[in-house]
Amino acid sequence: MLSFEQLKKQVAAGEVDTVLVCLVDMQGRLMGKRFHAGHFVAEAWNETHCCNYLLATDLEMGTPDGFAATSWERGYGDYVMKPDLETLRPVPWLDGTVMVLCDVLDHHTHQEVPHSPRAILKKQVARLAAMGFEAMVATELEFFLFEKSFDQIRGEGFRDLTPISGYNQDYHILQTTKEEHVMRPVRNHLWNAGIPVENTKGEAETGQEELNIRYAPALDTADFHTIAKNAIKEIAWQNGHAVTFLSKWHHDKVGSSCHVHQSLWKDGAPAFHDARDDLGMSALMKSYVAGLLKYAADYTCFLAPYINSYKRFMKGTFAPTRVVWSVDNRTAGFRLCGEGTSAVRIECRIPGSDMNPYLATAAMLAAGIAGIEEALELPPPATGDVYRGETGQIPGTLKDARDALHGSEMLRTALGDGVVDHYVRAAEVEIEEFERIVTDWEIARGFERA
Repeated sequence: MLSFEQLKKQVAAGEVDTVLVCLVDMQGRLMGKRFHAGHFVAEAWNETHCCNYLLATDLEMGTPDGFAATSWERGYGDYVMKPDLETLRPVPWLDGTVMVLCDVLDHHTHQEVPHSPRAILKKQVARLAAMGFEAMVATELEFFLFEKSFDQIRGEGFRDLTPISGYNQDYHILQTTKEEHVMRPVRNHLWNAGIPVENTKGEAETGQEELNIRYAPALDTADFHTIAKNAIKEIAWQNGHAVTFLSKWHHDKVGSSCHVHQSLWKDGAPAFHDARDDLGMSALMKSYVAGLLKYAADYTCFLAPYINSYKRFMKGTFAPTRVVWSVDNRTAGFRLCGEGTSAVRIECRIPGSDMNPYLATAAMLAAGIAGIEEALELPPPATGDVYRGETGQIPGTLKDARDALHGSEMLRTALGDGVVDHYVRAAEVEIEEFERIVTDWEIARGFERA
């Protein structure tokens, strides 16, 4: 990490010439500007501006209608990008470059824009702080690495995609050695950017990777995750490869998840732990987890934000299909980890690698808070092959998840009506766009035979 004073010295010494000034958009991507470092330290460190459409777009950067916050009718004005100087960090994979993340403010009131992903998560962190707790979170980010580059794959129409390995590489040292020209710089560059990387490993499919970053306070974890995702794409590109964070890039391949581990701490100690309990779970933890279960459908839209996300939920693929909890059981939607120890925590296995970590984490914290406030009782854990059960199914489509989000009184109370309606509309845009497209599957299936 860098202090602003250190940055000024590096700029004066000619060591840094570029500052990436970034906000996080609805899709969890970095958007922003490249400043000459001299201008940034002189003036732009205080604030800069951007078009307010950046928080009302789809993946294609289109400008769909139906968002209350901004529109053609309202003229697409400005937001203020307010650099959070505590997030200043080097970007070792880009020469002479540092990065800072911004909070997004209303141009007129200078208040945080409520539907900004960082603002949404900060609000839930503040709620927990008022209760005397700090949320500690970690994400396990999975993705696929391909032989060809982004440009080659795009030029070939995203067909004949070939992963970098030809076999399941889960924990496989030999195969992942062949990928170290990408994965070694990923680990080292992120570490040198102040992101506490623990490890990378091969995952359970051809060309599938996993990045693990150390447990940290919730906002830090979301920042780490977002920067890491961008870095992986850039480092892969620098080495002539493409990566994808799609939840399900091929129907014959397993999907890519992003399991989220979470616990609450109080006064520097884990508040989820009670040594007197058989599993080490405190009463607080049991109510928190009960909230995650009760409201899972309400927030699934934030864990699985695209049409494609729901293709991942399949039996026998380590992706969950049911909203139940179990003890160290990877077939359940929620897995208790570290039972009987002070590291006891709950892992949500529902999110895919396409999630926005700010939105997903905020929604789960809101559900956990609701569980505590309502003093919910946790049902007994499921056992055995949870796929065999029929109850408590995860919403099966984005439309189902959109409907649950729209009707969620808990999230409307926790996040605000405007925020919920904004992201309901984002889901609707995704559904509308998909429904107007004729897919390759439809043509191949029915071109001659229909």
